[in-house]
Amino acid sequence: MDNYQTSQVIIVDVKMPFVSMVVLMVKAAIASIPAFIILTTIGSIFFTLLGGLFTHMGHF
Repeated sequence: MDNYQTSQVIIVDVKMPFVSMVVLMVKAAIASIPAFIILTTIGSIFFTLLGGLFTHMGHF
C-alpha cells in the first residue's frame, strides 16, 4: 500500500506582472488589519484574566 513516490519540486521563477503583485500586497496588508485587531482583543482578554488570577493568589 505504500507505493507512493515522493519527488522534490524547486520553484525557480514566478512570472507575475508588477502591478498585480502590488495589488496583491496591498490586499494582504489591508486584510491583516482586522486580524491584528482580533488577535489583540483575544490577547488582552487572556492577559487580563491571567493577571486577575495571579493578583488574587497572594491574598489567601
